[in-house]
Amino acid sequence: MFLTYPGGTSFMDHALRHRSSLSGTRSAQGIRLHAMAVEFPIVHGHPNRLPFEGVLTLVDTPSDKAPNGARGHRVVLTRQAAEAALPSLLGMAVDYKAGWDGHDARQKCGIITAAELVGDRIQVSGYLYARDYPEMEEAIRSSGEMGMSYELADAHVADMRAGIWTLTRATFTGAAILLRDKAAYRRTSFRLSHQATGRARSTAHAG
Repeated sequence: MFLTYPGGTSFMDHALRHRSSLSGTRSAQGIRLHAMAVEFPIVHGHPNRLPFEGVLTLVDTPSDKAPNGARGHRVVLTRQAAEAALPSLLGMAVDYKAGWDGHDARQKCGIITAAELVGDRIQVSGYLYARDYPEMEEAIRSSGEMGMSYELADAHVADMRAGIWTLTRATFTGAAILLRDKAAYRRTSFRLSHQATGRARSTAHAG
């Protein structure tokens, strides 16, 4: 997880304005769901699309450890902030760092095409660039349990003096794939999927 915020205490200048295709439903179990996706045509056997899905983060839940940029503070992303920021995930890149232990925003290896908020989890799906990064599939499969970590900009912290920072506003700028135990949230997950789809699944695979 990586946070940036202008001046350390500034509010985000304006709320997200474009929310086309955003929907909210309630299942028989009473789980609130918000979903958004960009539809891509299915191209069977596309050499540069390797589908993935994962749990990016949790809402209304303190992180297990402090993320980069939080000055040693654990953080909580509120549900309201997550719902407002969900559209900003679409089209953002996923990246990885050698060693699978952090972020490298210049090492972009895929794209997020769908995101949904189910219960307390933000679930995402998209494609890795398999032809551009031929070593990635085997590395992910052999690296053990993988997780994810989000990247934020324009984050507003409710009280900078609090022991745990509460993020009430933010914009997603990307996400990293990393080992689960290196993520700020250890209940995140990442896995490859060979089912060609542009939408996130409604079930999570977090440990």
